[in-house]
Amino acid sequence: MTRIALLPSAYLPDLGGVEELTHNLALTLRGLGNDVEVWTAKVPAVGPPIEESIDGIAVRRFPFVLPAMRPRSLAAFPVPALSTVQALRRAVRRFRPEILHVQCFGPNGVYATALAPLVGVPLIVTLQGETTNNAHDIFDHSVLLRAALRTAVKRAAAVTGCSRFTLDDAVSRFGLPPDKGVVVFNGVSTAEPEGGADTAAERTKSRDGRRTVLAMGRMVQNKGFDLLIDGFARVAARHPDVDLVLGGDGEVRSDLEAQAARLELAPRVLFPGRLDRSQVARACRNADVFVLPSRVEPFGIVVLEAWRAGAAVVATTHGGPPEFVADGTTGLLVDPNDPAALARALDRLLSDDALRRRIGDAGQAEVVDFGWPTITAQYLEIYRCVVQGAP
Repeated sequence: MTRIALLPSAYLPDLGGVEELTHNLALTLRGLGNDVEVWTAKVPAVGPPIEESIDGIAVRRFPFVLPAMRPRSLAAFPVPALSTVQALRRAVRRFRPEILHVQCFGPNGVYATALAPLVGVPLIVTLQGETTNNAHDIFDHSVLLRAALRTAVKRAAAVTGCSRFTLDDAVSRFGLPPDKGVVVFNGVSTAEPEGGADTAAERTKSRDGRRTVLAMGRMVQNKGFDLLIDGFARVAARHPDVDLVLGGDGEVRSDLEAQAARLELAPRVLFPGRLDRSQVARACRNADVFVLPSRVEPFGIVVLEAWRAGAAVVATTHGGPPEFVADGTTGLLVDPNDPAALARALDRLLSDDALRRRIGDAGQAEVVDFGWPTITAQYLEIYRCVVQGAP
């Protein structure tokens, strides 16, 4: 049995990949007899820490405040920072963790990196693509975050990444020793979440027997939804019975809606809005083809969700997906910056029922290897090595 403090950049009830990953990891670790707490950011980062329980897991939220690079902010920073560090030290005394495990480095990682040597608890850092997939390029703008991450990857007892692509970026830009990082892919619950039907999910269904191409995620420029609309426009006339469903919300949604209207595709490009876990599962079940068109994607948990539902996948060649998607077998890999290539991939799957079923079935068989018991076992082996001091 190991006592683990998980320190994600964000946590439930917020929705997102890191939140879902940490929650499932915590539940699986506990189910295997380990003691787990989640220490995460308090939003807004003011006031004392708060404590709560989510699904029986103790959750402590701390004000992980960071200063703006202005004299007044820098001068005021030590007071709240010291208060948070003291609160973290009290949490260490109460829980007595053997591991501090950061999931997705942000302000949480800054404080964990400072805390670990103070309390003599080993630090593990898991990189989730935050250095390559941040909509606001925060690591390019924050001197403090860059310095803290460089310190963390050198000081940590172990560093993992959701893909080799993610670790290679840490090697080239943040000083991670090349032989230190270990790839631990992200996971997914192999059983689909339950949930009742609702309006948002119903709008992801085919209309009057129409087929659907699905993509989901934060609607930011990097996710490449505009590239997918361009690719879809090239095949729309050949497949008049197909609609494009774009699930999610974000800063470029209005631009995407305008793009669809400009291409005279507005009735066939559907925007159901942000979907919860059960709605995501139903949307994937309703889809004939799922597309991950990101300009850069560190991993792509949505691919696993599409596999689970048996949808045929088209995924970007940029980033982590080529490390786990077998081109032509469990999906088609394509450069989304090439709209003609993206269109050809869509056309192949929409035109060939046997190919679409074969790729969907292969992905559904593959997803078993990404279940939480498998992923958690990999983390447990890392914990064991760190606690026992094994190489």
